[in-house]
Amino acid sequence: MKTKILVVDDEADLELLVKQKFRRKIREGEYEFVFAANGQEALVRVAEHPDTAIVLSDINMPVMDGLTLLTELHETNPIIKTVIVSAYGDMANLRAAMNRGAFDFVCKPVDFTDLEVTIEKTIVQVQQLRDTLRALQENNILKMYVDETVINFMSRPDFESQLLASETIEGTVVFIDICGFTSLSEKLPAATVVNLLNRYFDLMVKEVIAQGGYVDKFMGDAVMAVFRGEYHLDRAVDAALAVRARLLAEADQTIPGTEYRPAVSIGINTGEMVSGNIGSASLKRLDYTVIGDTVNVSQRLQGSAKPGQIIVSAAAYQRIKESFQCQPVGEMKLKNKEQPVMTYEVLA
Repeated sequence: MKTKILVVDDEADLELLVKQKFRRKIREGEYEFVFAANGQEALVRVAEHPDTAIVLSDINMPVMDGLTLLTELHETNPIIKTVIVSAYGDMANLRAAMNRGAFDFVCKPVDFTDLEVTIEKTIVQVQQLRDTLRALQENNILKMYVDETVINFMSRPDFESQLLASETIEGTVVFIDICGFTSLSEKLPAATVVNLLNRYFDLMVKEVIAQGGYVDKFMGDAVMAVFRGEYHLDRAVDAALAVRARLLAEADQTIPGTEYRPAVSIGINTGEMVSGNIGSASLKRLDYTVIGDTVNVSQRLQGSAKPGQIIVSAAAYQRIKESFQCQPVGEMKLKNKEQPVMTYEVLA
């Protein structure tokens, strides 16, 4: 990979000398040199060549000296590493350069063998910084697609060896469906539908996160959220109430060309579930999720709920009846359940 190096010096013959000494590196495409006569011109060159990796700069120059350039470069592009190449090798100038962010200091007259070693060392440092920055950017992008809980799981030292391991946990699962949203796709442009769905999802997710839950997955126009830890059921119900209130507030905003008013139907169940990576390691397609009867019942409860309803199982009701206002809905026959399930609606 070619390294772009900016040489900043007002000595007229330095450009020719650099090109002669590093002709092999230039010819083989390892180095590419750009030249400037002073600090101000150097800043222009950096703007013209944003992929500059290293700056070799003198100190004593007209218009803008090397020490001032160091300060400006650090503010403009902190990834660029500057090596001071100067006859002023006294301790005062050395300390001044280092304090302003110089990576190294080479004294004139230049020993080009030593300078090449310094350049190579600097290239390694710049590449490490670029790799770190890229990793941070990729991690931020990853966080847009993967919940932080999953990222934390992936960062465990034994993650790869425990790839398909699972654990039984106690938690609460909440399924939230945006009612009647599918019909909008028949009336509105696809881009409008997606933007609207994302807006509703954003409101819902904020309430889930505010109560310490995490979004397990988005499924069409529905959200599956999981709550673990202390008071996980209470926090899940609080999140459900907040989501319903936020979507109800959105109902005041009409959608041109429709009479649609957003509402949610919510199912909540609590108990034991299996947590882990589900999928195929061979195909490199895994989903870090929770599965089990507790999860299934929660989804069935949501499917039975009417717009605006928050339906909980009898087990959940027994644990929240003193904290939340509920009313019985009655026994429901849920899919794949032999016996009817007693259900309750959370009012407030």
